[in-house]
Amino acid sequence: MVERIFITNNDIKLEAELFLSKLGTENVLILICHPHPQYGGNMFNNVVSGVFNKLVRNDISCIRFNFRGVGRSTGSHSNGTGELSDVHACIDFFINERKCEKIYLCGYSYGAAIGCSAVGYSDKIVGYISISFPWGFMGSKYKEFSQTSKPKLFIQGDKDTVAHYENFQENFDYYLNPKKKKIIEGADHFYGNYEEQVANVVLDFLRNL
Repeated sequence: MVERIFITNNDIKLEAELFLSKLGTENVLILICHPHPQYGGNMFNNVVSGVFNKLVRNDISCIRFNFRGVGRSTGSHSNGTGELSDVHACIDFFINERKCEKIYLCGYSYGAAIGCSAVGYSDKIVGYISISFPWGFMGSKYKEFSQTSKPKLFIQGDKDTVAHYENFQENFDYYLNPKKKKIIEGADHFYGNYEEQVANVVLDFLRNL
């Protein structure tokens, strides 16, 4: 059953939806981060929902949440710094309160830049999935923060003009192994009608780790 919860980050309360595996494997969790709040991004975005619902149907523990100032989350947008601390707060909650042993990060667009940048925050974080990481839009800082030798998957649409596809390979080459990539042919940045394909790629990656 999907449960609505709130996670505290100092004086901020983050609205979230949590699913815990019926098999009792909630010590492994996928944390999903949504796209840019100032462009309409929230945890009910089509790509985030596609991934979240796919994991729920396959009985994999997962959580999606709204960054500060989005939906019923309190606070206001802070251009990345506060949002990264929101990710840290979610990680702390699951490590300290739920005794989670393994966390995989999964982010889409702005959520990829912010979420994947938390990969070095804890040894409990064992890898990440980036969907259309907007390297050009976000600058070099989050690219550097997301560098890691932990397993990672980069998903990209070949018609993407926001996270520009022509720059994808150069950015992908920057990252250390192990790494994988999946190009979604015909998909632009918003993945209309490609949500199921993206979700299946995420699921396959997680199952093969």
